[in-house]
Amino acid sequence: MILILIGYMASGKSTLGRILSKKLNYDFLDLDDYIENEEKTTVSDIFKSKGEIYFRKAETKYLMHILENKTNLIVSLGGGTPCYNNNMSLILEAKHAKSIYLKASIPTLVTRLNKEKSKRPLIAHIETDELLTEFIGKHLFERNQFYSQANITVSTDNKTETEIIEDLVLKLF
Repeated sequence: MILILIGYMASGKSTLGRILSKKLNYDFLDLDDYIENEEKTTVSDIFKSKGEIYFRKAETKYLMHILENKTNLIVSLGGGTPCYNNNMSLILEAKHAKSIYLKASIPTLVTRLNKEKSKRPLIAHIETDELLTEFIGKHLFERNQFYSQANITVSTDNKTETEIIEDLVLKLF
């Protein structure tokens, strides 16, 4: 089975994916890392040199490759991946895959993202909590129609990593 983790940036996809992979003895793959390895450059450089349209097409190509060829795998997607091309449909139609939406509230995301703004080019320029809240709220509103299609939704607010993993495993099995 392939478990696909979706959600907004800082929802815990990579962190929880690594923990879950150890617990289930599955391999872990971060789609952005996979793309960088295959393209031999960074996601940032792909955006700069080839543009977002190229990146989104590459993202779909590599997602399809993973869905067709991998098993016993946990995949962490980029926050926007489910929202482009027909990626969410590809995930939902894959018989051996389950999608998991790691749902975090806007206040939780603001708190988490404030700690790592410098590592997030999309939000590095946002100076106040109020503007960050507005930015995240707008994105979540646009992306919710995709995120909400996931097979399983797990709230990450006010929970430890252990509690989230336990909740997730109960919903999975």
